[in-house]
Amino acid sequence: MCLLDLFNTYVLNLRSPSGLSQLSQNLLNLNTDKTEVIFLGKKEHRFKTATLLGTNGFILADTVKNLGVIIDSDLSFSSHMKLNGDGSDKHPDFHQSIFDDPDVEEPNGRSVAPDEDLPESGPSLRFSKACLKSVFTVFLIFVYLLLTTVAVFLAYQTITDFLEKLNHPVMSVIYKEVDFFPPPGIALYPGKAQLLSCKHYNHNYIPPLVAPGTPEVGDCTMEQVSYVGPFTNQTQQALVVQGPSDVRNKEVIFMQFSLTDAEEDFSAITYMLFAKFGDLALSPDKPAFMMDCEKNYSMWTFSGGFRTWVKMSLVMTSGKKDDAVEFRQESGVVKYNDRRTNITDELFFVVFEWRDPFIQEIKLIVTANPWNSVAILCGVFMALFKAANFAKLSVSWMIRMRKRHLRNRARELNSVT
Repeated sequence: MCLLDLFNTYVLNLRSPSGLSQLSQNLLNLNTDKTEVIFLGKKEHRFKTATLLGTNGFILADTVKNLGVIIDSDLSFSSHMKLNGDGSDKHPDFHQSIFDDPDVEEPNGRSVAPDEDLPESGPSLRFSKACLKSVFTVFLIFVYLLLTTVAVFLAYQTITDFLEKLNHPVMSVIYKEVDFFPPPGIALYPGKAQLLSCKHYNHNYIPPLVAPGTPEVGDCTMEQVSYVGPFTNQTQQALVVQGPSDVRNKEVIFMQFSLTDAEEDFSAITYMLFAKFGDLALSPDKPAFMMDCEKNYSMWTFSGGFRTWVKMSLVMTSGKKDDAVEFRQESGVVKYNDRRTNITDELFFVVFEWRDPFIQEIKLIVTANPWNSVAILCGVFMALFKAANFAKLSVSWMIRMRKRHLRNRARELNSVT
């Protein structure tokens, strides 16, 4: 009230003769009949100030003209622009945000941040900027939605490819050259046939038979194992022979069998190859060992009256859980010309050797790289986060522009009222 009293006293002194004389001394002439009073500020403040001060004889006006510019109480310059014919679309509170407090009180009591209503140069320019910015924002939102869709599809495709490669590894084959193989085990099931000879030779040379059909002294390491077959549940007699190992010198094993009074229609001897003969020699339970071998390895046969030449190759497969050993073989059969005069039995001949000095190692390789997948997913999620952040800011800006437009319309209606 002190400031209001001071202002009221100043206005009274201004109308007094002493006040006029002071103006004359300063070469200033005041025409009190043409002097108008205008209050600038919010409507509530203007009304309270006019009620407390009064006009003291001056003319109270809503608009005044100074140097050709019409100034209104709201400082919106709407009267000036209407007079010039280019302000029909201008909001009456165009420059209000410059002079308002940081928190603007709206007619409906809502508080507005000071950056919501910024002055601009003209109505057409302001409209074009707002329209262009709105269109550009909508276009960017559409682009980011499209990029978000692509990012989601890329993430799904990355995860799908990773799981597909993880469940279907690629087979890699490596050939490892060696000079000596671990001696394999050759399990023979002769039945009623009798082993006549078993000898080692080198360089694929087997001398001619001196006395075919008669027993000869051999140099092979053998073991006799009796066990119950896992599939037939019958007792089987297996003759296990230590196989060749020196592949560089082309070591071979030549065996001769004789069968008398064959009861079957077809004469053949079954055999089986397993990884290492030493595993059988060191096994505490040899029957159980042979049962496991029969479950895991394949069986082959060679016929009587022929010489069967078996060339072996070793394949080692590394699986997801266990490692497996497999023998692959190539066999050649040659008819034996029996020149004996008194033939009372049937002869079987078989030769075992290594085909080549290479061990074939097969490994299952998972080509899916988890680090690449994680990097791609991190990039995708970062793009999604940025897109969501941009969309949030754009939508909030559009909402703020809408509120600003509604506030300006409300002010126009209040000004007209």
